Amino acid sequence: MRDVNREIEGKLKEIEKEEHVKVLYAVESGSRAWGVESPDSDYDVRFVYVRSKEDYLSIQERRDVIEWQLDEVLDINGWDLKKTLVQFRKGNATLFEWANSPIVYKTTGEWKEIYESCKAYFSRKAALYHYYGTANGTYKQYLQGDMVRYKKYIYALRPLLACRYIENTHMIPPVRFDDLLEQELPGEVADEIGKMLVRKAASDEKDLNPKMPAIQRFIENEIVRYGKISKEMADDRNVDWEVLDRVFLKVVQG
Repeated sequence: MRDVNREIEGKLKEIEKEEHVKVLYAVESGSRAWGVESPDSDYDVRFVYVRSKEDYLSIQERRDVIEWQLDEVLDINGWDLKKTLVQFRKGNATLFEWANSPIVYKTTGEWKEIYESCKAYFSRKAALYHYYGTANGTYKQYLQGDMVRYKKYIYALRPLLACRYIENTHMIPPVRFDDLLEQELPGEVADEIGKMLVRKAASDEKDLNPKMPAIQRFIENEIVRYGKISKEMADDRNVDWEVLDRVFLKVVQG
């Protein structure tokens, strides 16, 4: 039987050897991290790596991503530390999801220090805009017909529930879908989500199923609401470079 976790650990060591980098952090992203995977879902592995001090001082340009593998089982790619810190400064919501993934393949002391420093760069406006855009894109592309894939309901609901969490707590939202569902929701919506999850678990993720009215209305109303909120919210991004520069130099210098 294929041991995918061990295979992923082996791939990370292979990346370090072939690319001459150190992997600081590696996690699962996407449906498996959200806890809504199907039996045939692939593994979306995301990692952060650092190069040698000499590489950063070289005039030779190097790509700031490593795209290692993409097939039916494994999707593995990573970001350079410098790119990662720049994206933290921008309040990149996807990066904060990686940092809080419940499935961690590798972590280091350096990464723990990096993330402790970067938590202050979480931006409610940037995150709300990201999650609103994700939900809106899913709704427009996949939830217009009379029959829908219930997987796409999750792909619209999850970012909207993340928006709700940010609105109510002003904090980084949890990654797992079940944790986001712990928030207070209208009774009929919560009931239909429960029924939808049961039906989804018993069918192929590509199957088309009838729309669920309460979920559909909730998605449509929340998209309108968060579209307005995300545009009107004041920009709260932390634009300070000093902390990030200090962290970068400390990790690179070892």
